[in-house]
Amino acid sequence: MSTAIKDWDASERPRERLARLGARHLTDAELLAIIIGSGSPDESAVGLMKRLLADHDGDLYRIGRLSVAELCRYKGIGEAKAISILAACGLGERRVRAKMGPRPVLDHAEAIYTYMRPTLRDLSHEECHVLLLNTRLNPLGTALIGKGGLTAATVDVREVLRQALLAGAATIVICHNHPSGNPQPGTADDQLTRRIKEAAALMDILLADHIVFADDSYYSYADHGRL
Repeated sequence: MSTAIKDWDASERPRERLARLGARHLTDAELLAIIIGSGSPDESAVGLMKRLLADHDGDLYRIGRLSVAELCRYKGIGEAKAISILAACGLGERRVRAKMGPRPVLDHAEAIYTYMRPTLRDLSHEECHVLLLNTRLNPLGTALIGKGGLTAATVDVREVLRQALLAGAATIVICHNHPSGNPQPGTADDQLTRRIKEAAALMDILLADHIVFADDSYYSYADHGRL
């Protein structure tokens, strides 16, 4: 088969197949190929996306956590294509959340875990996000407040408060992941929780919980009576 998709039979081209059959009938590689538009002189867009998926166990969540620089290491992916891929993955995460309804009530740890899991799932590094809630515990948005290596993400408490004030949040929840797979918080997690709780209280903002994500489990400070 020719490398260039335009030289394929019309019945095999991803765009034409999507128009005729709908997105559900296309593979992840074909959908991503439509998004990037073209591959390289040596590889079709579909082939390139198959290789990208194979390198990440076919997991779109993992691909969505890659950086622009990491995606650009693949021949045929430049900055514009990398950004398009990440934008598509970001929309996918939001689509998952949309199933919960436009204004879910996040009033307990399990609901928060379900809401934030698409963001923190399968990361190979640690990230810390603040979930911003109104007085009715509806989400106003989230913000990345720390990103690190395998074991730690540095968090600036001032940035947590800045995001809360900008959103007009009455309540916040800190969410971060442990790539090790163990959700048990450490001393640094305890110290961060205390610092954020004390600083937020000065601004009349409630820290409702700090949840540690690990694979398919989590640890809730609120559930353990530690707030």
